[in-house]
Formats: sequence, structure tokens, C-alpha cells
Amino acid sequence: MNVLNALLWVIFTLLVSFVFGYLVQRMLGLRLGLIRLLLGGGLAVIVTQPIMAGLVLKTWNDGYRGQVGWFWLLAALAVLFTSMLFLVVAEAFVPYGSVPPAREWGAGLRGRLRRSRRYFQIVRILFRHGLWPYVRGGRRRALGTPAGRARFGAALTAALNDAGVTFVKLGQLLATRRDLVAGEVVDELKKLQDDAAPIGWDEAKAVLEAEFDAPLSQVFADIDERPLAAASVGQVHAATLLDGRRVVVKVQRPGISATVERDLDIAFRLADRLEAWTDWAASSGAARLAEGMAIALREELDYRVEAANLLAVAGTPTAGSSQAVRIPRVYPEWSGERVLVMERLDGVRLADAPNIADPLGTARTVLDFLLHQITVDGLFHADPHPGNILMLADGRIGLLDFGSVGRLDAALREALQRLLLGVDGADPLAVTDALLELIPRPEDVDIEELERDLGRFLARYVVGGALGSAGGAQMFGQLFRVVAAHRLAIPPEVAAVFRALGTVEGTLTEIAPRFDLVTEARRVAAGLAGERVSADGLKSAAVDELVSLAPILRRLPRRVERVMAAAEHGRFGINIRPLADERDRAFIRGLLNQVIITVIAATAGVMAVVLLSIAGGPQVTPSVSLYQLIGYNFLLVAAILGLRAVAPVFRHDRS
Repeated sequence: MNVLNALLWVIFTLLVSFVFGYLVQRMLGLRLGLIRLLLGGGLAVIVTQPIMAGLVLKTWNDGYRGQVGWFWLLAALAVLFTSMLFLVVAEAFVPYGSVPPAREWGAGLRGRLRRSRRYFQIVRILFRHGLWPYVRGGRRRALGTPAGRARFGAALTAALNDAGVTFVKLGQLLATRRDLVAGEVVDELKKLQDDAAPIGWDEAKAVLEAEFDAPLSQVFADIDERPLAAASVGQVHAATLLDGRRVVVKVQRPGISATVERDLDIAFRLADRLEAWTDWAASSGAARLAEGMAIALREELDYRVEAANLLAVAGTPTAGSSQAVRIPRVYPEWSGERVLVMERLDGVRLADAPNIADPLGTARTVLDFLLHQITVDGLFHADPHPGNILMLADGRIGLLDFGSVGRLDAALREALQRLLLGVDGADPLAVTDALLELIPRPEDVDIEELERDLGRFLARYVVGGALGSAGGAQMFGQLFRVVAAHRLAIPPEVAAVFRALGTVEGTLTEIAPRFDLVTEARRVAAGLAGERVSADGLKSAAVDELVSLAPILRRLPRRVERVMAAAEHGRFGINIRPLADERDRAFIRGLLNQVIITVIAATAGVMAVVLLSIAGGPQVTPSVSLYQLIGYNFLLVAAILGLRAVAPVFRHDRS
């Protein structure tokens, strides 16, 4: 029976606490979690007894039973204020949402235990390579010199290589963002190697048979157990299908997805902490970079994405019309999340190809194809490094590894074409306009200063003539610096364009040292301009514009007639709805609500002070006058309303 009574008492206490907490939640106008709601209500339950004993029971026992009602009201307001004050202070120091919900505590604890060992490994790597002082925000002077930045880049590269596939990919992403990372650091990060020892054939075979749900003999006539190449995510085997077609089979490493997800979680947490601790991480947007890297890496872990990319690229006009570049055929029926089967192209890496008859012509072919993919198709190979470009036996170019592709909508493609044309004409006004269409424009950007900086940029890299084999890399680096100096944030899809162009330049200068990306890009831009102003191009553009304008043109005469008739009869007017957007109305309502509550709270406070300062008046008890009693009530009302006005400040952008 005692156990039952105790259980009933606990249930009753929780129920009363919930009711009190819900009332306090309504008074604060905030949404509270269940735990916080019960804590606030529980505090109200705890303080109710001493407050009631000190006010209500004392008045009753002193014989002033007719005045008890006044003290009941005062006690209730005191209990409510105490609970509200507790919750507002809790919101200020432990904001809602900063602590995971109770239902996630078990999973969160297990996750922390799983991450602990990896955290210690990463911390040891940071200490071993001397990076911990940088993580804590120190050595700012060292980062202020080129030699210091180079040392930091070398240490960072070694640490990322030791940390594994996820952090190698993060470093490779950083190596493409000269707008965010110093050039000396980028030069070191380019040395990151995405290679690994191959897994055993038994492991690879198990993955293949699990994906095919059949023995390999039912899919392949033969398959080479020795991999052609191995990387940190997967490896490639040569094989022959049952019908004799020669293919390559890309198989993912077992367990790599779980490893990557664990490391991504750690990378997100490290990025958030670095942004909070250091200026350089906050200015470079470490969390945003980690998010972009996570999206790209998760796509790379799903070979169905690469299969879809291959099919999409093969169906573009540029790939369909090109006689000089080949895209391997993919076999979707044999491809899945962890296995990709595609046509085998016979050739060697472009950089290793012996005796290329026309190196400069080959380099132009690759650049033309990539630029047409970017500016015409809007779907392009985003990682054209030397290992992904083959010189085929028949003299054509083969492109591999479409796990990373860039996508541009029509507006961005048009802006890029205008940017190339502006660069070709050395026109800073045209380049500025095109750049501001590619990049979100901040409200405080100085357009005139941006035009002057771009004019100096064009004078140095375009008007000044060819700069040799390093011209393109220098040009992109300087363009990134101009963009960063004006606090213009480059969107990921636009950054992918510059990354691809910077990567392909390094690839092509290996086979043609005199290849100048700036000059060749200007040549392609002139060709694109010629295509746009040709008879067929103008006809197509005119037809497209007329089709889009036809509905407007049909309605235009009637609307002009209505406007003229209204003006003639004096009925012409303009209707303006400055608060048509619901978000604007909601903001105004919230602001007025806070102002009204604040005014009422201030008024109640002033009335309380006035009443408490009045001497004499009717006595409720020998020690308390009616004016004082009403003043205390007004004081608590003012305090409660003040808490109601203050509480949303601590919930800013959280609710």
C-alpha cells in the first residue's frame, strides 16, 4: 500500500507540475520542451507551500480571514513570477535546443562513446603535426607571412593525409577555394593523395555478389582479381560481360560509408568549434565548407549518382556532337549503390601518353569540350585531373570518373558567357555586371570600387598579354582575391566552375607547357559570341523571346485601353499594399505585441511605486495597508509582464 501511495503521489506531483508548467509556458509565450516545462512547474509546486504559508496562512491565523483573498492573489502572482524567472534565466544560459531531447540522450551517449576514440586519434594527429596552437587561435603572426602560411599548409596536408579519406576529401575541397584559403596553403593541399592499398579479392567479391544478388559467373565471363587502381573509397577491376563486352567494375570498400559518416559528424563539430574559436575559420566559412564537402562525398559514396551523371552527360548536345571526346557507356542494370559497371576505354593517362602528335591541339580539344559543357549544357565534369583524362588508342580523348559534376541553370550559363565575353573585350563594366549575376550581391557592396579593381585585374591579365603557363592559375587566384576583398560569397556551383578550370589547366600544361588558359578561353568566348550572333542563333533567340512575350503582347492593348479610359474619366489610381507579405505583417504584429506588453509592464511598475510610497490609507492588517497590498500586486504584475517581454530576446532565431 505504501508503494501504491508513493506512486500515486509521484503521478499527482508530475500532473500538477505539468499544469503549472503549461500555464507558465503560456504566460511567457514560448514553446518549452517537456523536461523544461516539468522543471518550471515543479519549482512552482515547491515554492507554493512556503509562499502560501508566509502570506495566506499567516493572515488566516492572525484572524484577518476577510482579507485572505487579497493575499491569495499576491501569493499566486509570486509563485508564477518565481517559476517564470527560473525559466527565463535557464533560457538565457542554456537556450532551448542546445541540449538534445531526453529521448535522444541514450543514442547521443552511444554516439559520444563511438566518437571518443576517433576524437583522441585526431587530437594526437594535430599535436603530432604541430597544428594544435592554430586550432586554438594562436600563431596569428606566423600566418601573416608567406613562409608561415606555407609551413602551416605543409603541416595541414600531412595531418589530413594521416586522418583518412574524409579529411583528405576536405583538404582537396579546400585546395580548390583560393577565394577562402591562402595561395601558399592551396599549393600544399594540392599534394594530398587519394590513394590506398587495395582490399583483398575475397572482400571485393563479397561486395559484388551482395550487390548483384548472384554469383559472379552469372554476370561476367571473366574478371581480373587484381585491381587496375585503388583509392580510399573504392577500387577498379577489369572484366568481360557474358556477351563479350569489355567493362571496368568499380567496387566500394566494405564499411567505408560508416567510417565516412562518423568522420563527417566529427568534421561538422570541429568546423563549428573552429568558427567559434578562430578568426580564420570564421572568415573562411568552415562550417559551410564542411557541408559542401559532405554533400559531394555522400554522392561519391553512392555509385548510382555517378551512373546517373554518366547517362546525363552522355545525353548533352556537346557530348552528342563531339567526335573528339568519348564518354564511357554505363550499364545501369549491373550498377548499384556500391558497384558501378561501365565501358572500358583503351588508353593511357593524358600526362603519360607518349609522343602526342599535336599537344596544343589536344589541350584545346579538352578545354573546348569543358567550356561548352559549362556555358552551353550546364552539366560539366567538375574534377578533370590527369587521372580522369585518357588518350585513347584511336587518338580521341576519354573522360572518366563522373562522381563529381557541376550543374548550372540557364541564368548562370548566360552570366558566365557574358563574363567570358567581358574578359575577352577587357571590359570591366561587363565583367562587373556578369560577376554580380553569378554571385549574390551584398547590400553594402561598392560597385564603383569593384569596377576599378576588376579594371586593374583585366589590365594585368588580359590587356598585358599572355603570362605563360602559370597565367591561368594566377588569374583565377587574383580574381578570387578581388571577390573576397569585396566580401562577395561565391556560390558552390560557381566555385565548381573555377575549380574545374583551374584543375584542367594544370592537367593540360603537363602535355603542352606553352598552353595559355587565358588566351584559349578568350578564343572560345569569341566563338560562343559568334554562335550567338549567327543567323541561326539570332533566329532561335528571337523565337524564344517571342514565345515568352506572346501572352503579354496579346493582353497589352486591352490593358493600355483600360488605363487610358480610367485616366480620361478621372478614375486613374495606384493601389499600394506595403504589408502584403504575411511575414511583414507577422513582424509588425510581434513588434506591436512586445511594445504593448512593455508599456503595460512599465505602467504597472510606476503605479506600484506610487502606491507603495503613499503613507496611510485603509489598513488590511496592522502592518499592511490597502495601498501597499495593491502596490505589491502591481509590482508582481509588472515583473511578470517584464519577463514576458524579455523572454523572446533569448529565443532569437530559435523558435
